[in-house]
Amino acid sequence: METTYLIIIIASLLVVLWIFFYFVPLGQWFSALFAKVYVPIGQLIAMRIRKVPPSVILNALVTSSKAGLKLDRDKLEAHYLAKGNVPLVVNALVSADKANIDLPFNMATAIDLAGRNVLEAVQMSVNPKVIDTPPVTAVAKDGIQLICKARVTVRANIKQLVGGAGEDTVLARVGEGCVSSIGSADSHKAVLENPDSISRVVLEKGLDAGTAFEILSIDIADIDIGKNIGAVLQMDQANADKNIAQAKAEERRAMAVAEEQEMKALAQQMRAKVIEAEAQVPTAMAEAFRSGNLGIMDYYKMKNIVADTKMRDSISEDDPDPDNTRS
Repeated sequence: METTYLIIIIASLLVVLWIFFYFVPLGQWFSALFAKVYVPIGQLIAMRIRKVPPSVILNALVTSSKAGLKLDRDKLEAHYLAKGNVPLVVNALVSADKANIDLPFNMATAIDLAGRNVLEAVQMSVNPKVIDTPPVTAVAKDGIQLICKARVTVRANIKQLVGGAGEDTVLARVGEGCVSSIGSADSHKAVLENPDSISRVVLEKGLDAGTAFEILSIDIADIDIGKNIGAVLQMDQANADKNIAQAKAEERRAMAVAEEQEMKALAQQMRAKVIEAEAQVPTAMAEAFRSGNLGIMDYYKMKNIVADTKMRDSISEDDPDPDNTRS
């Protein structure tokens, strides 16, 4: 029985010690104390109850204290509870202080909660970043296409990080400026001779307004000659005109064919009427004989005239020179 009680007591002591050291990280507390950062043990227990890791807050306080910054413990806890990155914010504040950049704690936490990397922003303020634009295609006034690539050197604008536009907006504006500058050039040769004119015009437009960056310089890295867009457009127009002319010619041909078919139909109708009229001639002659309007001698004279006419037609068809024009 005594052995059982002893085991229970030892197990209870171990559980109590585990709970105590869980709520009171003595090792970190002593480290903070030697760094001249005092946090009451009751506050450490309260942090555990509020589900805030004491190590995160203590390390942040020690780091800021060694860097000469005075941060409020409650504000650090509030930022952690707001799903913020406390170590990142503290490192950013230390870097900004060493670089003589004005970065208040509230602004740093706001930038962090906005989803931006506040430490990277501070580093970009000290060491500007170079952004390569994708190839930008534009056409000069002489119809020659130019493909331009630019390098934009930007520095983070701390005050515009919250609510300011990102890199995509800067690249889009620079590309638009390059297109506008090349498009206003009278000749592509002028652009090739003075590529700095593009960067100069683009810089004068203030493309960094409303963005989280400050544009320091725009350098034209490369310009290539593309297609002769003017010639291509002229060829397309010529092909379009040719197709229109062919369509109109086909329309006229179709109308001519239709008219020819109509004339043939009319001719067939006329021949049918003639045949019908010729068929009625014997009947009319018989009627004329019966009524006495046509005599037998008149009939023979008419037949002689018809025969004479046929003979003359036959002679004219056989004679190659009916008008006796050849001697």
